[in-house]
Amino acid sequence: MCQSIALSAEQLKDFTKGNETIFREIYVSYSPKVFRFAYSFLKERPHSEEIVQETFLSLWENREKFEEGKPLEPYLFTIAKRLILDQLRKNTSSAALRNKLLIAIAAQHNETEENIIFSDMLVLAEKAICELPQQQQVVFRLSRLEGLSYDEIAQRLNLSRNTVKNHLGVAVKKLRTSLNNQEVICLLFMWVYLFR
Repeated sequence: MCQSIALSAEQLKDFTKGNETIFREIYVSYSPKVFRFAYSFLKERPHSEEIVQETFLSLWENREKFEEGKPLEPYLFTIAKRLILDQLRKNTSSAALRNKLLIAIAAQHNETEENIIFSDMLVLAEKAICELPQQQQVVFRLSRLEGLSYDEIAQRLNLSRNTVKNHLGVAVKKLRTSLNNQEVICLLFMWVYLFR
């Protein structure tokens, strides 16, 4: 397994001036980490490999903007996170959610780790919801997106209260298998507080 290299200030300076040898060393050292990171979200090898290529292409094209004294690894992963988020957005079928997400991202002034993770979670959550059967999706969205009670959902969908309760329970269980418990908790909070 490749170890991350520690570049000297002089090497980083040479890289920003276009030293291809140092760029190759950076690529060989960091590309496996970027791939694993992308794959952990996308679960598809071709898309993950594409993220790696685009990340390093962006690094090379913007090398002159790289600030001296700034650590390289977090910078690389920031590029990768943006690209992964773009890919997840493309995979998300809900145009309404995609638009809300774009507005939320545009409104963010400081791209902290928490904000990036929150945005990633939102897209992953929507993707998981879209994999639910249609009736469970509808019940889940009415409950979490519109904040309707069991009785209100039952009346709107012409279902019994117990059927609504069962649909919601099964939906949450299925989401729990797609996401881990912590992600499900985040998902529920997001739907309750962000979209009400």
